[in-house]
Amino acid sequence: MDDDERKEVWDGFRDLVNMTPAELDTWLESAESRAAGQHTGGGESTGHASGRRITQILRARKSDLTDDDYLHMRKVVGYIRRHLAQRPSGDVRDTRWRHSLMNWGHDPLA
Repeated sequence: MDDDERKEVWDGFRDLVNMTPAELDTWLESAESRAAGQHTGGGESTGHASGRRITQILRARKSDLTDDDYLHMRKVVGYIRRHLAQRPSGDVRDTRWRHSLMNWGHDPLA
């Protein structure tokens, strides 16, 4: 990944991931977090696993991020953008839609 791609991914990630590592850690411990998203084989959802990875990325120094980290960050940006486009009508405060986004580090009510 070249420097221009890294900058684009970094900027998108920083714009869309609006939860702090501590907020995300607390959220990921909740029952609502564990219930949201797609679960394969009854295990941890994709979004929940991504949330744990996001906290690691947020806590890392930018200079320590790897191409693999940037690829995950690109995946996060894509997911959040697609999911935001599917916003349901009405109050989203206690919806699986919001909970899923929060697993990916974005609280649409923040």
